[in-house]
Amino acid sequence: MVAATIVFTLQDGLSRHLGATYNVLLVVMIRYWFFAAFVMALAARGPGGLRAAARTSQPLVQITRALLLVTEICIMVVAFVVLGLVETHAVFVSYPLLIAALSGPLLGERVGWRRWVAIGIGFVGVLIILQPGAGVFQPSALIPLAAAFCFALYGLLTRYAARRDNAATSFFWTGAVGGLAITVVGIWFWEPMAPQDWIWMGALCMSGALGHWLLIKCYDVSEASAVQPFAYLQLVWASILGLTVFDETLRSNVVLGAVLVIAAGLFTLWRERQQAKP
Repeated sequence: MVAATIVFTLQDGLSRHLGATYNVLLVVMIRYWFFAAFVMALAARGPGGLRAAARTSQPLVQITRALLLVTEICIMVVAFVVLGLVETHAVFVSYPLLIAALSGPLLGERVGWRRWVAIGIGFVGVLIILQPGAGVFQPSALIPLAAAFCFALYGLLTRYAARRDNAATSFFWTGAVGGLAITVVGIWFWEPMAPQDWIWMGALCMSGALGHWLLIKCYDVSEASAVQPFAYLQLVWASILGLTVFDETLRSNVVLGAVLVIAAGLFTLWRERQQAKP
């Protein structure tokens, strides 16, 4: 999981670099082509091949999941370009709190008062980062929050889909539908890319495949809930990359807010594990 967070951070840095030069939809489209090919290759090697991976009794749920994820990725790349890696990830790490808050009304899961308190504290942290009452507040600061909301809905639908579909089926639909959807939109923004930028694009595609492969291997040997806290390390790596490579700044309110969000998220994960115990 730690290795996956490092790879995904490098992917974010490459997305920020390319997104500042080319249309975001173009960058995400090419990235998704490679991702879709990776997903197809994995499905073809699995039991029953592509036909078994594509079989589902809830296609609308799977299609909605895929569209939410590709939308979230596009929004995140825009946020990287507009706000930078540090502030984008500081707000985006609130997505586990959104999942916890929405799991009750959408999935019928029980959320106790302790988790509601943690969710409230986490969103105080988000407000500290966004500074909505400050004169310097920019509406663009809400972009990563929109991405977090999309990713939270994607996570909830993934949980819902898992009641009837296995992980291989959900992964297949994520890559196939997402690749098709972004191509329908992104192909209209095609433009020539400089030769050196194709090297960066190739690295972006490879990092996506490697990151997902590391996650798959991670979940093969451990429960998702056990390793999920380590996913917060991506904020650390993103901050280091943003400060050293992209000359971003680290404001005190971002540090304080991020600490509150991460602490609340870790407590929420811990309470979920406690509730899951027999």
